[in-house]
Amino acid sequence: MDPDFLNVFTQPAALDEFLSENVIAQGEKKKLIKPTSSNNPKLEELKLLLIDWINTTLKEEHIVVKSLEEDLYDGLVLHHLLENLGSLKLDVDKIALTEKKQRQKLSVILDAVAKCLQLEESQLKWSVESILRKDLLSTVHLLVAIAKHFQPDLAMPPNVQVETITIENTSRGLKTASAVECITENKGNLEAQSKDDAFDELFSRAPDKLDAVKQVFLQFVNQHVGKLGLNVKDIESQFSDGVILLLLIGQLEGYFLNLRDFFLTPDSTTEMLHNVNLALDLLTDGGLLNFSVNSEDIVNGDMKTTMRILYCLYSKYKTKET
Repeated sequence: MDPDFLNVFTQPAALDEFLSENVIAQGEKKKLIKPTSSNNPKLEELKLLLIDWINTTLKEEHIVVKSLEEDLYDGLVLHHLLENLGSLKLDVDKIALTEKKQRQKLSVILDAVAKCLQLEESQLKWSVESILRKDLLSTVHLLVAIAKHFQPDLAMPPNVQVETITIENTSRGLKTASAVECITENKGNLEAQSKDDAFDELFSRAPDKLDAVKQVFLQFVNQHVGKLGLNVKDIESQFSDGVILLLLIGQLEGYFLNLRDFFLTPDSTTEMLHNVNLALDLLTDGGLLNFSVNSEDIVNGDMKTTMRILYCLYSKYKTKET
């Protein structure tokens, strides 16, 4: 068993309780909120706000939600919520009593959400199975996405983050990886950033100059990681696993990165997120990052986000080089 797995729990008894409540079959992988993060005050504030929002929205239908985990898994509340907010008529029964019917109902509902929010499958932070098994992380992500789309003025607490653990039951035992996951954005920083963002201007008004900017960044990056025998040709794909970014930060900031602290050859999204989150922490600690970044955007190859991160380093070290 991965020894880091034990460190997730504050008391030995918590491990047995956790495994008894979360059966993980051979070959299965689950991402969950760490027990030590489940009482996060900001997370509790967000949960209470979402419960109040649902109850206010469905007041005339006499639906009362008391627990996000226990009251949403069967699809009944989600069904009413979507029909009320989006005037969507879903071709499913209001009440699904069996697990098979609930799974079918959730499939229709979540497909409707994805189409309405124009989300690709890779962007979804929930699934039929995770909602059905009362997974809090998936349920909160789903509700936040619905609220942002249908009621963008809802005052959700900003910068809600939780520590997560991904557990995989492999033939060699339980393999785990920890990460920090953003649930809501830091609105203050995002608003300040959006007022005057050169990359928004570049992508929307001067796309013809985009390649030239990429080349400047590539030259800057290769000047430093080239000393390690590396060569970067594509910003979008080669930074998504966090490895090049960590090595670049190490070269520029003079960090010695212990190979035990990150995944040199990540083979899963969780390991990639771990690397990117570590890089963002190093940038923040070094005073180079003064705006909110969703690490998943970098892992998903979002060009604009990756270029913003690179600019943080470029703007500091280009002056020193010249």
